[in-house]
Amino acid sequence: MLKEKIFNELYKIKKENRFRSLKTMNSNLINLSSNDYLGIGNDKVLLQKFFRIYDNLPLSSSSSRLISGSYPIVLELEQELEKIYNKPAIVFNSGFDCNSCIIETFCDKNTLILSDRLNHSSIYDGILGSGAKFFRYNHLDLNHLKSFLLKYSNKYDNILVITETIFSMDGDFVNLDKLIQLKKEFNFYLMIDEAHSYGVYNYGMVHNKNLVKEVDFLVLPLGKGGGSNGSYLICEEIFKDYIINKGKKFIYTTALPPINNAWNLFILKNMHSFSDKREKLKELTILAHSLIKKYGLKTDSTTHIISIIIGDNEKLDKIISYLITKGYFVCGIKEPTVPKNTSRIRIGLSPTISVLDLKNFFKELDYAINSIF
Repeated sequence: MLKEKIFNELYKIKKENRFRSLKTMNSNLINLSSNDYLGIGNDKVLLQKFFRIYDNLPLSSSSSRLISGSYPIVLELEQELEKIYNKPAIVFNSGFDCNSCIIETFCDKNTLILSDRLNHSSIYDGILGSGAKFFRYNHLDLNHLKSFLLKYSNKYDNILVITETIFSMDGDFVNLDKLIQLKKEFNFYLMIDEAHSYGVYNYGMVHNKNLVKEVDFLVLPLGKGGGSNGSYLICEEIFKDYIINKGKKFIYTTALPPINNAWNLFILKNMHSFSDKREKLKELTILAHSLIKKYGLKTDSTTHIISIIIGDNEKLDKIISYLITKGYFVCGIKEPTVPKNTSRIRIGLSPTISVLDLKNFFKELDYAINSIF
């Protein structure tokens, strides 16, 4: 029965052109779907400098943090984070684990969670694991969030509001100033995920606006602008201590290897030196949005993440196949990652992309959208 159920479900996915498989990207293609927004993950000059400083580090921690995995380099990394953010920090193995662990650890059936409708799957995984009551407010609609706060703020001892800064599928961003004003008015706990803004906005949008003290759980995943993997959580000491004692996804997992956290520390200490990369990314973002306007393409993005809505899954597949023949790798996003009938091409800009390549890409994309199918 189990295999029959799986077969039928996979058949339906294939019929709707939603079937996913693992592929190796051809290195000769120009990658427009990477999350390495500053291009530091594969920067050969940076890597050479790193290996001159950190040589022969272990490739495995071989232990959880609570046994022997709290080696000196990870403690040094957390201390450096504390200097920058003026709050305690704790390192997680991934942004997914960090998000879900926070929610599962601090929330229960007596907690109300209010979450942006388009928050990442890791956040909803944590919400479901917590057993908390939750509502999803309309995407970026802080007036809708306020309506929930007006209705429920006197009915729950603890309310947790969760949002991302920049959203990965639409490339739009939250109004942090207005959100903090709501926090001061209603006194809720606030959790913010900076997966797609860390690095791009130096130490993150929250840090740039001097709002770290206003955010109870600041999550900084490293797999995008951080050019690595793992995640930082910036929070008060009491929250850090509670995670170390009660957070299952922190306690029961092997820690990141020393070489990984040495790289994270190296990037953190050099973050201020990436201004040229950030400036080029900004220039490419302005250019891309001008080309989108020129060709009349459909997007809600205002950032370095650009989603071009196609809608039809079969057409999306054909457009992507055409772009590959022209030397461009882009990723097609379909439901359930995005709502049905909003399948899209997701572009992640990076300073490794040239102006000429970007111009040619949009020219080919416009041709494909209007000529294929």
